[in-house]
Amino acid sequence: MSSSEKQTVALVSMGASALLAGSKFLAAMFTGSLGILSEAVHSVIDFGATIVTYFAIRWADRPADDQHHYGHAKIESIAALVETGLLFVTTGWIAWEALRRLLGDEVHEVEVTWWAVAIIAGSIIIDYNRARALKRVAKKTSSEALEADALHFSSDMWSSIVVLGGLGAVWAGVPAADSIAALVVSAFIAHAGWELGARTMSTLLDAAPAGATEIVRGLVNDVHGVLAIKSIRLRPAGATMFTAIVVEVARTLPIDEIVRTKDAITAAVQERFPNADITVTANPVALDGETVFQKVMLIASRRNQAIHHLNVQKIDGRPAISFDLEVDGSMPLGEAHDRATELEDAIRGELGSDVEVESHIEPQPERMLLGEEAPARLMAEVSTALLQLAATHERLSDIHSIRLRRNEEGLFLHYHCRCSPTDTVEQIHDDIDRVEAGLKERFSDIRRVIAHAEPLGADSHAL
Repeated sequence: MSSSEKQTVALVSMGASALLAGSKFLAAMFTGSLGILSEAVHSVIDFGATIVTYFAIRWADRPADDQHHYGHAKIESIAALVETGLLFVTTGWIAWEALRRLLGDEVHEVEVTWWAVAIIAGSIIIDYNRARALKRVAKKTSSEALEADALHFSSDMWSSIVVLGGLGAVWAGVPAADSIAALVVSAFIAHAGWELGARTMSTLLDAAPAGATEIVRGLVNDVHGVLAIKSIRLRPAGATMFTAIVVEVARTLPIDEIVRTKDAITAAVQERFPNADITVTANPVALDGETVFQKVMLIASRRNQAIHHLNVQKIDGRPAISFDLEVDGSMPLGEAHDRATELEDAIRGELGSDVEVESHIEPQPERMLLGEEAPARLMAEVSTALLQLAATHERLSDIHSIRLRRNEEGLFLHYHCRCSPTDTVEQIHDDIDRVEAGLKERFSDIRRVIAHAEPLGADSHAL
């Protein structure tokens, strides 16, 4: 729903209010009816309210800026509060005048004319149509100012019906019916003002929409990865419901998994509340069941340091941790040692100062290596040696997809093999390591051997 449509419906309502107020004042002057006069005053108040609504909508539709981070939508709530005050002023004046006529000695003659009745009947039709139009747009845009206008026209309609009944009773010979009708009109207006004021104050005090908090809580709890909800804050402003959600997630989750969890929360809430402006904060927390392995890997990952061959032993009741730390091969030893020491200190800070931590610094080039296929003769020699060495290990079979490349670091050998699916990874890794040692003993240029083990019966990943 565009802001121009909101402004259009407010302008039409302004014109309708002016027309109704003028015609009712004219009828009140010629008939002397307090009921019609109260309706005329009511319509004048409505006219002033529609003017306030129009300018409030124009202001509220302005986008957020550096001073108003949440936009300007609450100006509509302020406009609605002003209209509420006007409703109560109208109620007080009508009730006072009606009681004065009912309890006073002075007799007020009321002349019932057909055209006065026609004016009131016509106002009922106009009020009905304007109330419907305003409610429709107010519902689609969550505009409190338009909702307030709808209440004004709706209360006008019902109070006009009461005034029409009062005129009928006066025509039938009951003069007091006009003042009684005016009192009923004041009650209608007071009720409408009370309801509008309560809703407006809830918005100005940032009260969450009824039931929305529990709905959001249920949606967030259903998202995979959420351990607990720390807080949910909902703040309506015009058509927008600003939503701030803080959850706890396992700190062992990868960053991209935490991002996916936050995106899933946003999507779930957005589907239920399309006009929500959602902010999700995910606080990583330690789990009671975290292993030493998980804690060490997490510490290294957070420091953007790559480690492998992580081993944890328990010596005389205290943990002993060792691992290989990968650094750029061109890094000076002094700098590499400092990085290793910082990581070791971080691990002791997490696990306790009595923990033994040892690191092995290993070169890992961070640059792209330009390589080429090795000569056919050398490829044949290495392949023959590989097959001979693998044959000495019963677990390794069907050696295939052999590739030998040369780059500035040396020779890189890649191959696939098949093993029993019941053999353990540790058993297979030991055999592969022995094959690698034998190859490096025969060919001093071999820098790395990358073996891909596949279970027997599985589809080959050969290239």
